[in-house]
Amino acid sequence: MTLPFDTPQFYHLLKRELMIAMGCTEPAAAALAGAKARELLPEEPLRYEVEASRDMVKNALGVGLPNCDLMGIQAAVALGAASEEVSKGLAILSEIDEEQQKRALEMETSLSLVEDVPPVFIRVEAIGPNHTSRVVISGEHTRFAHLQLDEEVLLSLPLEVKEERNKEIIEELSLSEIAAVCETIDEDEFHFVLEGAHTNYQIATVGREIGYGLEVGKTMGENLPQEATTLEEAYRLGSVYAAAASDARMAGLPLPVVINSGSGNQGITISLPLLVMGSYLKVSNEHLIKSLALSHLVALVLTAKKRRLSPLCGAFTAAIGTACGLTYLQGGDVDALERSVNNMVGDLTGIICDGAKGSCALKIFSSVESAGMSSRLALKGKAPTPLSGIVGKDALQSFANLKVLSHEGMEQTDRTILSIMMNSDDICDR
Repeated sequence: MTLPFDTPQFYHLLKRELMIAMGCTEPAAAALAGAKARELLPEEPLRYEVEASRDMVKNALGVGLPNCDLMGIQAAVALGAASEEVSKGLAILSEIDEEQQKRALEMETSLSLVEDVPPVFIRVEAIGPNHTSRVVISGEHTRFAHLQLDEEVLLSLPLEVKEERNKEIIEELSLSEIAAVCETIDEDEFHFVLEGAHTNYQIATVGREIGYGLEVGKTMGENLPQEATTLEEAYRLGSVYAAAASDARMAGLPLPVVINSGSGNQGITISLPLLVMGSYLKVSNEHLIKSLALSHLVALVLTAKKRRLSPLCGAFTAAIGTACGLTYLQGGDVDALERSVNNMVGDLTGIICDGAKGSCALKIFSSVESAGMSSRLALKGKAPTPLSGIVGKDALQSFANLKVLSHEGMEQTDRTILSIMMNSDDICDR
């Protein structure tokens, strides 16, 4: 098979996407924009003016920020500006002291929604007595699209990510092509994929042991051992650890998470169930790494289709990758992978994204449970037919159907979700 997507391209894609983040990635991106705006301004600012997409606002509204009690885009921008730690990237909120919180609370920061921009979009203006700096992050959570000091434009890029010549290739990859490229990877070169799963396991174990937020992971794992002794326990513990990691992360526990598609919740949804299952099955590191890589790539293909932030819950779309990974991990062939996808699409499609917050752990638990069920059915040769609702004849068609559903069918749903979340109040008055 001649692959449209080779091993070096795959390596660079995963290296770029599987980065470390501290706390929820939307507030982290907002903090990064605030820090950069402050860095560019050659004087003390008088105030900050922030514009953000509704998806950015939605995903920062109810999530805890690490090491403090503050919430929301405005708080994140102010904390980032107070830290001025641009070099930390999405780990910018990893250390927040009392002085930084005090400075953030004293900053005047306004917020307004902006339409007709990419889902990942935030513009921060730092306004001083004599100068104004402007920073735009757009398209990806760490991608500076515009930098400006007064009238001097320092950087200007398209708001959408256009430079990725592989984007269209990634979006159209079939499961057979994904499986084929995963077979070519070298264990030593791609070991960082397994290291990322172990990083996510650390926050999961703390979340399960101590309990945060709704304590979904801790509660659902009460009668289960630390490590699986049966296949049934391996499936359930995957759901438990993924939920526990989300419990802790959404509550603001300052431990790092390796993300997928700009989302820590998606990163943990993909990696932890496979890590648990791989340990139970005692598979080789090489096979586990290939399974993890396959899961991450399936999720990235879906992200390329539906966008990084969308009305469709990211935990669900990430769990489609999880289902494929669980199937591949247990020796399933490409046909079994196709069935895994269609089982997921036939089950939980339609889960809405109503922002990042503590209840994400509920959706992650349900999505990983569905991934386990979908994999088990697929391995037994079972899947819905193309006559079953929006299920396609193969994974590519099912993915295309999800794209249409997300882009065309749920646009007004997204607006309604945010309206309900804001309870009809003007967001600028928060």
